[in-house]
Formats: sequence, structure tokens, C-alpha cells
Amino acid sequence: MIALTWNIVLALIWVSLSGHFTAINLLIGFVLGYLILAYALRDLPVFANYARKGPRFVRFVGFFIKELVKSNLRVAHDVLTPTHHMRPAVIAFPLIAESDGEITILANLISLTPGTLSLDVSSDRKVLYIHVMYFDDEAEVHASIRYMETRMLEVLR
Repeated sequence: MIALTWNIVLALIWVSLSGHFTAINLLIGFVLGYLILAYALRDLPVFANYARKGPRFVRFVGFFIKELVKSNLRVAHDVLTPTHHMRPAVIAFPLIAESDGEITILANLISLTPGTLSLDVSSDRKVLYIHVMYFDDEAEVHASIRYMETRMLEVLR
């Protein structure tokens, strides 16, 4: 967390020195601050871990956008065709995520993806109940959600 704070401070310094407070300029300052921290402080464990999270975050965003587009196209195809291919089901998904924040982020990512909706978390926080519109293959559904969870946890941990 301290590395992120330093990165934000460097981005704000960049914006103040440039004299133009815009979102693009702040983003440029954030990227430059990230590169400075990743290179200059690479021997410190806190900053080395932070440097690895940047590329993971970018890959996760790309992965999530790809999944979002695929699921949107599947739902749009089902809406536009005369026959419906839906096989709705409610599944119990065992969680690897442990903290409330990790579970909340995963539940929101699942709910953002069309065709799935997070319903509830068990009282022991070990199982997430999910409504799935296309329950063709149980192993495939579990594998795709598990893949999203592991990718998310790579960024968060």
C-alpha cells in the first residue's frame, strides 16, 4: 500500500509541475511514477511486489474486457434469435478468496458479466452462490469462474 501512495504522490507532483490538471496528465504522471518506483527501488521487497502487480493488472483488465465482450455477444445472440438457448441454474461455487474485499470484488466482477449474477455468500464465506444463464457444462462454468478468481487474486495479493 505504501508503494501505491508513493506512486500517487509522484503523479500529483508531475501534475503540479506541468501546470495542467487533466485526467490524461494525471495518468501520464502515474505511469511515470510507476516506472520510477519499479526501477529505482526494485531491491526493496515492498516495491518489487508492487512492480509485478502493474503488468498483472493490465493483463487482468484485458482478460476481463475479453470475457465481457464474449458474454455480451452470447446474450445478444440469444435475445436476437427466435429460439432461446438458456439453461438457467444456481450453482454453489467454492471460494479461494478469503477476505471480505476479495469476495466482494469477485462477486461484483461476476455480476458485471452478462449471463451471471452473484446471489449470496455462505455464512462461513467459503461458498458463493451464482445464478448462471447458460449452464451447459458444469465443469466449464466452474473452470471459467475459477480462472477469473485466480487472475483477480494475482492482482490483489
